[in-house]
Amino acid sequence: MAMLVLAAACRGDELSDKGREIFKHNHQSVVTVQVVLKSTYAGGGRSSNPTESKQDLTGVVIDPSGLTVTALSAVDPSELYRRMFDEFKGESEVTDIKILLEDGTEMPAEIVLRDKDLDLAYLRPKNKPATPLAALDLSKPATVDVLDPLIALNRLNRATGRAYSATVERVDAVMQKPHTFYIPGMGASSASLGSPAFALNGNVVGLFVMRAVKGGDNSGRNARENMTVVLLPAADILKGAAQAPEAKGGSDKTTGAAPDNAGKDQK
Repeated sequence: MAMLVLAAACRGDELSDKGREIFKHNHQSVVTVQVVLKSTYAGGGRSSNPTESKQDLTGVVIDPSGLTVTALSAVDPSELYRRMFDEFKGESEVTDIKILLEDGTEMPAEIVLRDKDLDLAYLRPKNKPATPLAALDLSKPATVDVLDPLIALNRLNRATGRAYSATVERVDAVMQKPHTFYIPGMGASSASLGSPAFALNGNVVGLFVMRAVKGGDNSGRNARENMTVVLLPAADILKGAAQAPEAKGGSDKTTGAAPDNAGKDQK
């Protein structure tokens, strides 16, 4: 029994050591994305008064020029409802969005590409950074399997001083169709939408996003059956990055239900 306990402790120490190495080499590419969203919701012949909300999200810089990716449903939660409810009618506008760096630098940004199918939002700084930013290399992605451990990196909220964090996750399932997604464990975790996850060899696996589908009972009571957090493979993020245009200035706006061909909605 003592030998089993010792072996388990050694494995735990190895996991911690590898996790700290991943954190050390990649945490500076993880940023806070600060969003101000103005929203109006309609239903039953009535519409709500416009409301404005401000929130901090996690994103990751994927190019030294400042190109950053995060989960679209985190930037604009109404996108999630559009995917799930045909009858949802609403209007949302990102009135302000910034990329916050470790040293406190605030970089005004704009959404340059939305992929509604894969729940991705690509941002660019409105002004070119004075120096290249630390960026995550997506060109050497790792693949994982059921029960493989993952290391996820995150930026916490204002109450923690937006500290960096690392958590140990695990793959519960691998979804093959209609698209490859890794399904993370559903236990308590501080990894949020927009957080990158890594295999223990140090290579990135992907980004945590939300998958939502139509069908079944879409009432508020059972809506959770139609959505889940997934880990989107890095290769898909890289494909979208190749299509992201330069920043042009102005706000980003989405209204009503997403069109049928809105897999990639360039702004």
